[in-house]
Amino acid sequence: MINFEEELKKFHPSLEVEDAEEAIYNQDLTDMADLLVKMIQESGEKENV
Repeated sequence: MINFEEELKKFHPSLEVEDAEEAIYNQDLTDMADLLVKMIQESGEKENV
Protein backbone atom coordinates (compact mmCIF):
# COMPACT_ATOMS: atom_id res chain seq x y z
CA MET A 1 0.00 0.00 0.00
CA ILE A 2 1.21 3.53 -0.71
CA ASN A 3 2.37 5.57 2.27
CA PHE A 4 1.32 9.07 1.27
CA GLU A 5 3.26 10.77 4.07
CA GLU A 6 6.50 9.18 2.84
CA GLU A 7 5.75 10.07 -0.77
CA LEU A 8 5.06 13.69 0.18
CA LYS A 9 8.43 13.89 1.95
CA LYS A 10 10.14 12.79 -1.29
CA PHE A 11 8.27 15.32 -3.41
CA HIS A 12 10.28 18.18 -4.93
CA PRO A 13 8.50 20.50 -7.37
CA SER A 14 9.97 20.84 -10.82
CA LEU A 15 11.85 24.06 -11.43
CA GLU A 16 10.21 24.28 -14.84
CA VAL A 17 6.77 24.45 -13.23
CA GLU A 18 7.87 27.17 -10.81
CA ASP A 19 9.39 29.19 -13.66
CA ALA A 20 6.23 28.84 -15.73
CA GLU A 21 4.08 29.90 -12.79
CA GLU A 22 6.15 33.03 -12.28
CA ALA A 23 6.01 33.93 -15.98
CA ILE A 24 2.23 33.48 -16.05
CA TYR A 25 1.63 35.62 -12.97
CA ASN A 26 3.91 38.39 -14.25
CA GLN A 27 1.94 38.83 -17.49
CA ASP A 28 -0.80 41.42 -17.72
CA LEU A 29 -3.57 39.29 -19.17
CA THR A 30 -6.97 40.59 -20.20
CA ASP A 31 -9.84 38.65 -18.67
CA MET A 32 -13.60 38.75 -19.20
CA ALA A 33 -14.09 41.44 -16.54
CA ASP A 34 -11.61 43.71 -18.36
CA LEU A 35 -13.43 43.14 -21.65
CA LEU A 36 -16.83 43.91 -20.12
CA VAL A 37 -15.56 47.14 -18.54
CA LYS A 38 -14.08 48.23 -21.87
CA MET A 39 -17.33 47.44 -23.72
CA ILE A 40 -19.38 49.41 -21.18
CA GLN A 41 -17.00 52.38 -21.42
CA GLU A 42 -17.15 52.33 -25.24
CA SER A 43 -20.92 52.05 -25.13
CA GLY A 44 -21.12 55.08 -22.83
CA GLU A 45 -18.83 57.08 -25.13
CA LYS A 46 -21.02 56.32 -28.14
CA GLU A 47 -24.16 57.50 -26.29
CA ASN A 48 -22.50 60.80 -25.37
CA VAL A 49 -21.54 61.59 -28.99
